[in-house]
Amino acid sequence: MTTSGRALRTSRTQVLAVGAAGANVVDVWLAEEPDSYDAQVLQARVFVERALRAHRQRHPGIGEFELRARHAAQMAAQRAPYDSVPWVCLLALAQIDVHQLRPEHRVPSAEPMLPLGPWTLLDEVSRRDPYNREAYHRVLQFLLSRDVPPSAGLAAVFDFGRWVASWAPVGSPLLLLPAYAQVEQCRQQVVRGRVHPLWRRQWAEEPMRSCTREGFYGWFAKADPALRSVTDLSHLAYALWVSHQYVEAAEVFGAMGAYAAREPWSSVEERLPGPDGGQELMLRARRESLAYARSHTPRAGPRP
Repeated sequence: MTTSGRALRTSRTQVLAVGAAGANVVDVWLAEEPDSYDAQVLQARVFVERALRAHRQRHPGIGEFELRARHAAQMAAQRAPYDSVPWVCLLALAQIDVHQLRPEHRVPSAEPMLPLGPWTLLDEVSRRDPYNREAYHRVLQFLLSRDVPPSAGLAAVFDFGRWVASWAPVGSPLLLLPAYAQVEQCRQQVVRGRVHPLWRRQWAEEPMRSCTREGFYGWFAKADPALRSVTDLSHLAYALWVSHQYVEAAEVFGAMGAYAAREPWSSVEERLPGPDGGQELMLRARRESLAYARSHTPRAGPRP
């Protein structure tokens, strides 16, 4: 399977699992095709999604949900050793282990600045699908979920994002990880009730400005448009707009077309999210970027 094929498979199984987690459609599929590996791995995806929801809701039966999901992912991994998706499932479950009780969640990293974590699980994914987008975002979620002070969790996210972006290849959405870390900083400040008055200015200063430009020229300008997610485009559009790179932001908004994502807009309003979920801010950023680009794009002269 090609790199693009693996990326699509990972993304599609995740999306399908989110939709199927509240129904029994995968059980019906397995009843009709008990030997289908696709059905088996999607069942693992569904169990993981249910476990994560139970964790967020502090469900009293979280332990049972987690064990069921872990077992399903391990069985899928044994059946298809070449497939990265079961290992992505195991990596996703790491965020439930907030005290890092499992040995596989407290492994030293190859990067000395990073804390103990599920690095061998990430290595298993990378062996099968290098630069797997979801796997690295699952690590971000794990770093934030640990039972440590919020400042320590956020510092680890920044270190991880910048470390990955320093070696991620051209065309990889992993170049946007520093932008995700920056958005998370604002989200945590909103929850605590006060956003630092200089938070927005950080986007226009180093190192964030360079990270944002690398995201535009290294990912957006090079990646296959069919593989660019709306969420990644939205984060890049915000980063470019807030750092006053309006021409580039307009190009990203143009690539988004009629589509939009709730994030990062609902998390960067510098106040608790309103009923519009950040829509007003997104429309403002889009309007300002497109207007600036129109007024600063050189017009072609008259034909001779």
